[in-house]
Amino acid sequence: MNPVVQLAVERGQTLTNAERFLNAGIVILVVFGVLFLMYILISLSGKIIQAISNIGKKEEPAKAPATAAPAAAAVSEEEFSSGTLKLKDCDEKTAAMIMAIVADDTGIPLSELVFKSIKLVDKK
Repeated sequence: MNPVVQLAVERGQTLTNAERFLNAGIVILVVFGVLFLMYILISLSGKIIQAISNIGKKEEPAKAPATAAPAAAAVSEEEFSSGTLKLKDCDEKTAAMIMAIVADDTGIPLSELVFKSIKLVDKK
């Protein structure tokens, strides 16, 4: 029992609504405070575990910059074909540039990516 409530009961007094709301507010603050501390502890333990697991792994060697032209010349075009690409309001040169940028940003070789359609979006 809350010490304020216990003291009031021992004296034979009843609590006012304001005192009841104050006691409820204190309980709510304590509960949310404990929940926040638990959140912080769980986040920190996750980061510590992730750091420990990364220590054991070998670092990957740095990749050399990929050049699309020699790879395309070395392998026939049929080998890279993965369906059809629909261009909507976009020319082939722009589509090729977009595909190269996506492949470079994701680090996935262009031969492993499948593009279904490319559509030019106008800024309004």
